[in-house]
Amino acid sequence: MRVGVSIAVATGLYGVSFGALAVASGLTTAQTCVLSLLLFSGGSQFAFVGVVAGGGAGSAAASAAALLGIRNAVYGMQLNALLHPRGWRRVVAAHVTIDESLATSTGQTDPDEQRRGFWVAGVGVFVLWNLFTLVGALAGDAMGDPRDWGLDGAAVAAFLALLWPRLCSRDAAAVAVACAVVTVVAVPFVPPGVPILVAAVVAAALGWRGARERPDPAPAAAPGADPTSRGGAA
Repeated sequence: MRVGVSIAVATGLYGVSFGALAVASGLTTAQTCVLSLLLFSGGSQFAFVGVVAGGGAGSAAASAAALLGIRNAVYGMQLNALLHPRGWRRVVAAHVTIDESLATSTGQTDPDEQRRGFWVAGVGVFVLWNLFTLVGALAGDAMGDPRDWGLDGAAVAAFLALLWPRLCSRDAAAVAVACAVVTVVAVPFVPPGVPILVAAVVAAALGWRGARERPDPAPAAAPGADPTSRGGAA
C-alpha cells in the first residue's frame, strides 16, 4: 500500500503538466478533463496533445495515442492471468491498467499484496491524475504562451522519460537512434503526427527482423548420445 500510494502521488502531480499543456495546445478545459477521464494513459495523452499542438489532424493524433496504448493491452493480459478480476471489477481493472499499477502489482510476491498493490496504485493514480489535470487546465488558461514556461517541451520530456529506462541494450539503443533519424528526416515532408507513425513502423519492422534472425536454441542431445556425432546432434 505504501508503494502504491507513493506512486499515485508522484504520478498524479504530473497531471498538472498535462492539463496546462493540453489547454495551451488548444483544447478546452472540459475536453482536457474528458481526455484524462476516458483515455487515462499518460504517454498516449501527451502524444495526442503533441500532435494537436503541432497542427496535426485528429486522426493522426488518435493514431499516435493508440500506438502508444497498445502496451496497455499486453499489460491487461498479464494482469488478468495474475489477478483474475471478476464481474464489474474486470471493467474497472481494465481502465486502471497502466504502467504504474502493473509495476506495483508485479513487484510483489504475495498474491494478496499483488491485488492490493494493483488497486491502490491504479485507482490512486486515476483519482489524482484527473484532479491535477483539472488544476493544470485551469491554471493553463491564465499562463499565456506555453513557451514562456517551457510547456511546449513537456511532451518531449515525457516521451524521453518513458523511453530512457528501456534503452538497456545495444539493440534497443540502435532501434531508438534509427527511429529518431527517420523522424527528423520525415518532419519537413509529412503532416504533424505522421512522423511518429513512421517511426513506429520502422521500430516494428526492425523488431520483426531481429526476431526472425535470432538463432533458435540448439536441441538437447538425447541421453547417452555422443554430442559430437551428427546423430547425437540431431
